[in-house]
Amino acid sequence: MTLIRPCSPPDLAAITAIYAQQVLHGTGTFETEPPTLAEMTARRDDVLAKQLPYLVAEDAGEIIGFAYCNWFKARPAYRYSAEDSIYVSPEAQRRGLGRALLTELAARAEAAGVRKLIAVIGDSANAASIGLHRSVGFEPVGVLKSCGWKFDRWLDVVLMEKVLGAGDHCPPPALRV
Repeated sequence: MTLIRPCSPPDLAAITAIYAQQVLHGTGTFETEPPTLAEMTARRDDVLAKQLPYLVAEDAGEIIGFAYCNWFKARPAYRYSAEDSIYVSPEAQRRGLGRALLTELAARAEAAGVRKLIAVIGDSANAASIGLHRSVGFEPVGVLKSCGWKFDRWLDVVLMEKVLGAGDHCPPPALRV
């Protein structure tokens, strides 16, 4: 049985390996060199310092996926909009794990005060990620054509969004910094 839970420090080696595989072989991220364990640890610490969710999917004691969100942009006016990131190990794909992770991430992001979750999907041919986001209520908002260069080809970025909670129907309850 797969358990989705908050990430803890011992999970970071597996997270780093899952992400490295995507960096080296996938177009979902535009990074071209896999980050080190220290860098991935610093990124997680940054997310948690902002009181945003960072989750893992664990099956039989093995980390098989992770998801987190971080502010869409660093400027304070963006503090109610967050960009999601979700990665699943190749062996665990096509089992509904991405949907479970993204659904839980959205729920926890909303509980943290996020009003809009934004998907910045690398490669307009990334049907799996686009379909995943659509399946949990994200709507397309645009495509940035040929804005990334990876694997000797131009890649688009697909932008999608999901309104959380009250969205923009009322002001946020309290200032988040």
